[in-house]
Amino acid sequence: MPAETHTQRIPLDRDAVARLVIDQMADLVPGAPVPDESTRFADLGADSLALMTLVETIEDELGERSVGFHFDDEDLSDLETVGDTVDYVLSRLGSG
Repeated sequence: MPAETHTQRIPLDRDAVARLVIDQMADLVPGAPVPDESTRFADLGADSLALMTLVETIEDELGERSVGFHFDDEDLSDLETVGDTVDYVLSRLGSG
């Protein structure tokens, strides 16, 4: 049996996903104000490398909690705010 069948899927609520995204953005863009869900990534000074790092970090973190979680590359351009990212993650997890 693949190891994935033994991984428990842990539901994440909006607050947990928002905290994950906000904490990661605060780490990626030092000196920027602490973001909230309405914060635009561009307003934080986040460049494309920071956003790719954010995506990879979230995928890694959620990959430990939810089998097979990933962002689709073609959807990344739609993620302009912290809230957009939270909504996207929740929809991909089936919780939104």
